[in-house]
Amino acid sequence: MSESTNSIKHVASPLARQTLLDGDLTRPVAGVRPIRLLPWLQVVKIGGRSIMDRGRDAILPIVDELRKLLPEHRLLILTGAGIRARHLYGVGLDLGLPVGSLAPLAASEAGQNGHILASLLAPEGVSYVEHPTISSQLAIHLSAARAVVGSAFPPYHHHEFPTSRIPPHRADTGAFLLADALGAAGLTIVEDVDGVYTSDPHGPGGEKAQLIRETSAADLVEFEGTLPVDRALPEVMANARHIERVQIVNGLVPGRLTAALRGDHVGTIIRTGARPL
Repeated sequence: MSESTNSIKHVASPLARQTLLDGDLTRPVAGVRPIRLLPWLQVVKIGGRSIMDRGRDAILPIVDELRKLLPEHRLLILTGAGIRARHLYGVGLDLGLPVGSLAPLAASEAGQNGHILASLLAPEGVSYVEHPTISSQLAIHLSAARAVVGSAFPPYHHHEFPTSRIPPHRADTGAFLLADALGAAGLTIVEDVDGVYTSDPHGPGGEKAQLIRETSAADLVEFEGTLPVDRALPEVMANARHIERVQIVNGLVPGRLTAALRGDHVGTIIRTGARPL
């Protein structure tokens, strides 16, 4: 219902003329679980440096595994940036570019990896799409094909948080934000390690590193060791609305991705801040 005051129409609402930062006002609306847009969707993030940079020996087995998974799942496959992004960072920092200019440069490299992956899956009708298409037309693309490929970088670009010289929100964070916003069934992060370790398994003394099979986002925020994912990811996970857990798996081991999508515990499971209804 609306009322007219001085020829201006107003919609009666408890939020009228109030700040949306007032928790007491927004809690009745924001405190409930939003509707899942694509509850049947599985999101898979493929590492750039860990998988794509390794070339055909790592990429082709993953492509074959993804191809075999298409009859079982509808997939949003997101790719990260690799070593070329570090070169971009180096040149950009040397030129004095701000973090908001470095973010879209790295995102373009993640997109290049996505184009490679989509080309290899093209015989199955899989194509690469940009972020605007993912946000507004993903459902129709997935009604025509069993999978779609995109860039895992979040579309902050020039609006990236100026808290550091290097963009803090990278591919892992972007993949999680997309999966949670879409209300996807799950997110699986494919790297070159079995998951999170007590210390860097590829560093000095790596043979003593122990796999952490299950942890929480809150614990990872305080974790001082090396992480196979973005440091910003655990912080973002604290605000999850749909995704209750994320699994990190080793894409260099055949069958790990398949097992993870079928619900098996084959890597490190990270519990988020989301709560079941």
